[in-house]
Amino acid sequence: MLEVRRLRLLRDLARLGTIAAVAEAHTYTPSAVSQQLAALQRAAGVTLLQRVGRRVTLTPTGQALVRHAEVVLAALEAADATLAAARGGLSGAVRIGAFPSAVRTLLPATLVTLARDHPALDLMVTELDPVAVPAALRERRLDVALVHDYDIVPSEPDPALDTVPLLEEPVFLAVPAYNAVAGEPLDAARDANWILGSPGTLCHTVALHACQVAGFTPRVRHHADDFDAALALVAAGQGVALVPELAAGQPPPAVRLLPLGLRRRTGVAYRKGAGEHPAVAACVAALTATAATLRQRPRPGRPR
Repeated sequence: MLEVRRLRLLRDLARLGTIAAVAEAHTYTPSAVSQQLAALQRAAGVTLLQRVGRRVTLTPTGQALVRHAEVVLAALEAADATLAAARGGLSGAVRIGAFPSAVRTLLPATLVTLARDHPALDLMVTELDPVAVPAALRERRLDVALVHDYDIVPSEPDPALDTVPLLEEPVFLAVPAYNAVAGEPLDAARDANWILGSPGTLCHTVALHACQVAGFTPRVRHHADDFDAALALVAAGQGVALVPELAAGQPPPAVRLLPLGLRRRTGVAYRKGAGEHPAVAACVAALTATAATLRQRPRPGRPR
């Protein structure tokens, strides 16, 4: 019988690419990971791994086994959800991941609702960039997480995760109020200084892509991962920045927000099979209700 723990290591090798990365993700030594994968190969009775230069890669059979592993892991999540529902009552730790603007807008009301309706839940929030969410969920460091992508840079479906859509919002180009902008905002900003998120973040990737689609590479002057900080820099005349509506809040008086026709899409993600877990379902329901309220409220981030 194939061990689930070893299947998870094989799955993560397919995702992460190196034994060293798998070892770091699981806080094992590389030699321990290699030994476990070798034991899995012996139990399978077929070749799952092969060396290509100095790296270990999966054979076609190994890749096929990874697809089965995803099904097995999802089934175990579903079994755990069934047992949790049978035990009755909602209690214990729920680890929630969220990007910064969601922490400010979506989470506060959601946490109030969950604390009121399910006081035995121990809610713990971690702020992180959406690019870090899949690994955190897979490695069980989070139970649910808010994620987002953009219509111009859609995320690839993750076979280990399910995502429930929550809301869509427009994206603006934030410019100093004294800037005279005629025509398409991005085209007019091709010679401006830009304020981008840190390299490797989704916001950085989206800003670069939007500029490249418009036919130029932005001249990056500052990096800021907090949208309030980015807006403050725009107000100080330090450049322009892309800002989603929820993150704009009440922009400084010295900032204008110009619509771009781009949209950011926010959802709540969890491990495949975990959707019927009472705690996960409660989080999704509370987040869905909060998102519905946000969609109905007046939008302070409208351009002025």
